[in-house]
Amino acid sequence: MATKKRNAGPLLIILAGCFWGSMGIFVRKLSEYGLSPIQIVALRITVAALAFSLLLLVKDRSGFRIALRDLPLFLGLGLGSILFFTVCYFSAITMMPLSTAAILLYTSPIWIMLMSVLFFREKLNRNKLIALALAFAGCVFVSGISGGGLTVTGLLLGLGSGIGYGLYSILGTIALRKYSPYTVTTYTFLIAAAGSWFVCSPADLISRFAAGNPVEITLFSCLTGLVTAVIPFLAYTLGLRTVEASKAGILATIEPMVATLVGMIVFSEPLTLLSGLGIVLILTAVILLNRKQPAEK
Repeated sequence: MATKKRNAGPLLIILAGCFWGSMGIFVRKLSEYGLSPIQIVALRITVAALAFSLLLLVKDRSGFRIALRDLPLFLGLGLGSILFFTVCYFSAITMMPLSTAAILLYTSPIWIMLMSVLFFREKLNRNKLIALALAFAGCVFVSGISGGGLTVTGLLLGLGSGIGYGLYSILGTIALRKYSPYTVTTYTFLIAAAGSWFVCSPADLISRFAAGNPVEITLFSCLTGLVTAVIPFLAYTLGLRTVEASKAGILATIEPMVATLVGMIVFSEPLTLLSGLGIVLILTAVILLNRKQPAEK
């Protein structure tokens, strides 16, 4: 049973990356109603918080009990990771080319690897370093090589998104030592959702709901929360139980590859030679990380 869990871990991380990669479909649809990126983030996180709460209520009501001394840990997960990285990322998008923002976001495996060595004493082996280099190069090629319009503020926001994104793997790993994945995701998103309503201009959001089609907006908001937050974050958190944080961060770089494929299939966006090369590099990194080492055989 333990072996099956270990084998499922990487697959769960990859599954999470695939669902995250579909985000563009829902974000573009909600943007048509005039919602700002930060407002879409608030709706996405709030739907996820409600869904995770309902799931925990059905699965294990005792999971709502946490120690008061662990509250800072969940504040870090909710505000320092989920909310911080999404606000940084969506703000960076408005200040620089999307490709540049994506490249800065996917510095996250580097931060995860450095923090894992510092906090968890994880060892850096040759496979991890090669896979990290391949995955980052793949993200650069998939996202497109662009540095135009980059300011100091934009650079800091972009790097902040990568650090915040990576922080989920670190704090999530610590939280999973004491709590179930359902408790971790529920409290993370409840705290993030509460924080998101302080930065999303609630009055403007409500007026846009009223001015548009409330039924359609509600439907797509629910789909956005379920497909791009509930399913992937639960899968990722379950995967963190058996996958090292640094390895999980690299496996999750499959997201921009999936996003590129979604763009081709759904939005008829062309696949460039560099994007194709980037996809190959990311897949190579994933395969390399899942090869058994001689000592493990």
